[in-house]
Amino acid sequence: MSKAENKEPKMDKIENEKCPMCQKNTLTLYETEQDVPYFGKVFLFGMSCSNTECNFKENDVELEKQGEPSKIEFTISNSKDLNVRVIKSSEATVKIPQLKMEVEPGVASDGYVSNIEGLLQRFKKILEAERDTADEDDVRKKAKNLLKRLWKVECGDEELKIIIKDPSGNSAIISEKAVITQFKNKKK
Repeated sequence: MSKAENKEPKMDKIENEKCPMCQKNTLTLYETEQDVPYFGKVFLFGMSCSNTECNFKENDVELEKQGEPSKIEFTISNSKDLNVRVIKSSEATVKIPQLKMEVEPGVASDGYVSNIEGLLQRFKKILEAERDTADEDDVRKKAKNLLKRLWKVECGDEELKIIIKDPSGNSAIISEKAVITQFKNKKK
């Protein structure tokens, strides 16, 4: 395989589209596909506005083969587990029960392909903002304590369970340690 073939997957882009938020022609749409070992092909979609007053962005991920609604549980037990691949759709809820933290899908929810460390970094950003900007001392103190616990997890000194619940079936944690449970979507 040549060096050119070993590069990042080709990304299709459409630029100067009308942004749904600011209505200016500053939106870039992009799409790419990625083969994830032991999982299969995923499609990454996104859009971002280059207008500095808007900065709208949205990302999502879909599987080539549609999955079943599922709950995926994974326990981080050592620092090597931080490298485990994570695919999270925009419809998925991510929970860390021991820290009583949860990110639910919403209008601005993103899908992404990352690893356990990247997923934890997203929670850390939220906690760092709480620590740095909260008005109440007890909120800042709680955020500091949770950040310390995440640091211990990253060092391999503390175990932590991650749960991803996805009604679309487009999420995964690529590890033999992941426990996957299928569930039926409740009709609305």
